[in-house]
Amino acid sequence: MQDEFSALLSNHTWDLVPRPSRSNVVTGKWVFKHKFKADGSLERYKARWVLRGFTQRPGIDYDETFSPVVKPATVRIVLSLAVSRKWPVHQLDVKNAFLHGHLSETVYCTQPSASSPDLRHRIIAALHREFSMKDLGELHHFLGMQVQRTASGLFLSQHRYMLDILEHAGMADCKSCATPVDINPKLSADGDPIFDATDYRSLAGALQYLTFTRPDIAYAVQQVCLHMHDPREPHLAALKRILRYVRGTLDLGLHIHASSQSDLVVYSDVDWAGCPDTRKSTSGYAVFPGDNLVSWSSKRQNTVSCSSTKAEYRVVANAHQRTKHIEIDLHFV
Repeated sequence: MQDEFSALLSNHTWDLVPRPSRSNVVTGKWVFKHKFKADGSLERYKARWVLRGFTQRPGIDYDETFSPVVKPATVRIVLSLAVSRKWPVHQLDVKNAFLHGHLSETVYCTQPSASSPDLRHRIIAALHREFSMKDLGELHHFLGMQVQRTASGLFLSQHRYMLDILEHAGMADCKSCATPVDINPKLSADGDPIFDATDYRSLAGALQYLTFTRPDIAYAVQQVCLHMHDPREPHLAALKRILRYVRGTLDLGLHIHASSQSDLVVYSDVDWAGCPDTRKSTSGYAVFPGDNLVSWSSKRQNTVSCSSTKAEYRVVANAHQRTKHIEIDLHFV
């Protein structure tokens, strides 16, 4: 807690002023969390001072909110480029990163044409001069994912996270199954209401994050997430089947190999009028810059397609839109 408070003071997070009248004063609180290592053991205790932003009034205290976050596909592109071009991958942690979100000056930088230990050390030293940093060494664990260096590249895994999901669901010792969906993968809105919809939503959301390294469950998770607003017994059964599949595939993850190819290739497909309730189609695509899968999606289309051709056009347009985003990321990196 003292480290957090000292960082707030050293970053000049606030200026002390008299309490203004007729103003909404937002209160705050301390939040305490445990930081775990890749193997699940305790690394350190964390304390954060946060404000209760929900007490702010839209249109009075603020007009809009925006929180910049990195896209999963961008992370996978960076790792794919690093493996293919034999760049070292180093891991740093910016202490109190949110305090550095606002910059008053314009910053320009160029991408180094090559990497070396000396260059990497100079970059790290420059970051230390600007921010309070913690050097975590070679990339091994970030965003709840384990990163293993292999002979062919990198292996991204959420093994610990999968165990936590199964433990939360009370299915740590469940019987596994070979596939994430059965022979009737389409879920309708019918069925008896489940007892605890909150727990269903929590597990479905957790499975959504698991798709970061598990494209094999993207379609199955998309199907159960369609019914988070009103889950029924068949939806819960489908969710438990995904968990049983995860139980039997704890060693699976995402491989990133060194690739000599740089062409951007997209595969797309569509299930025409597959939804039994709305007759909307389900789109799917996978994006490969070179040999590595970096972006994928399974999503129900917004409108009903009167023909399979129209449904195909819509999924191609959606995949092309994603291709443009990834191409921009590639040029930016």
